[in-house]
Amino acid sequence: MLCETPSISRRALVAGAGALFAWSHMPRFAFAAGNRDARLIVIVLRGALDGLAAVAPSGDPDYAALHGSLALALDGLAPGLPLDGFFLLNPAMLNFARLYQNREALIAHAVATPYRERSHFDGQDVLESGQQGPGLKDTGWLNRFADALPAGEHVSRAGCLGVGAVVPLIARGPAPIMGWAPPMIPRAGEDTAARVLDLYAARDPELALALHRGLDTDKIAIQVKTDAAMAGGKGGANADSPHGMELIAEGAGRIMAAEDGPRIAALAFDGWDTHAREGGATGRLAALLGGLDAAFAAFESNLRPYWKDTAILAVTEFGRTARINGTAGTDHGTGTVAFLAGGAVKGGQVIADWPGLKANQLYQGRDLNPTTDLRALAKGVVSDLYGVSARTLAEAVFPGSAAVAPMKGLIA
Repeated sequence: MLCETPSISRRALVAGAGALFAWSHMPRFAFAAGNRDARLIVIVLRGALDGLAAVAPSGDPDYAALHGSLALALDGLAPGLPLDGFFLLNPAMLNFARLYQNREALIAHAVATPYRERSHFDGQDVLESGQQGPGLKDTGWLNRFADALPAGEHVSRAGCLGVGAVVPLIARGPAPIMGWAPPMIPRAGEDTAARVLDLYAARDPELALALHRGLDTDKIAIQVKTDAAMAGGKGGANADSPHGMELIAEGAGRIMAAEDGPRIAALAFDGWDTHAREGGATGRLAALLGGLDAAFAAFESNLRPYWKDTAILAVTEFGRTARINGTAGTDHGTGTVAFLAGGAVKGGQVIADWPGLKANQLYQGRDLNPTTDLRALAKGVVSDLYGVSARTLAEAVFPGSAAVAPMKGLIA
């Protein structure tokens, strides 16, 4: 199957480039859930994650034969990590397994958005916009959620952090946006930055102020570790590099840990389109899952003072086929998994209305059949963490989703 070649529209570039300058015009919002100073991070895994190789239903008698060489098992050179007697976690996710055992992480399996086709771009549009179908809105559900909070001093006073050269769609919208683009190339020295600031100060004081704040933000995010890693050739801050995921999460965590930093953030990690040479317990997918695992650890470390009020949701646009293809990979599918971690999470559980993997139980005879709407999971997190009403979620955040109730019992 051929995958689309990404293209960035002028509108998207303008949205990303202008995000940082909106920082200086941010209003203040109210905190909506008691005394929590909560942090909410949404990680979008672009490319479609193979949920059956990330979290294996080893207790299903049809799993091992169906998923072939990509299937996880309790034995072998890289055994899966036991979760609840039915599911195994990919061995690359040791940190997530620790959080799960500490009841600070959970997994939702056989989940999907309302989208039922197999286009990455349309699937990502539905995932990030929160709409029933693609092309309905150019704003994201996370931003609209931030915009729905009442005015005050806590949760949204610093707006929504969008990480990337272009702010992810999920973070765009009416609420203020703070953009941070991790450096992909060596950055200009402090002397150069100072000269540019002096030039702007003389000709455009407003732009100079925005640039000054942007440079301060970059210093908070990057500090010494990313510079050293880039100089040592360890992959820099590329979002599709396993090491890059950790560095990006560390930078975003530092920004969110600042007293006046944003409480809500969106990141996008690329590279999950595993049509060929996917690997199961080891290989390409395991390396990507290891990067995601390191990102969870980086957030935990940098948000330690706020970890008890933090939730991190990792989602993808759709799953992959239950059977492997002729190039030792998987093609575009439907049902998949979502990860939720953080000190605020009521963890230690795999949430699944398991559909089974027999031929007549697969969606269109090829995919894991989704039994849980991903919007129910997202609604449950923001509802319990911030006290947002079901009506607001159904009308403003996820329009047309009144029939999808917020999932209960996700936040401690």
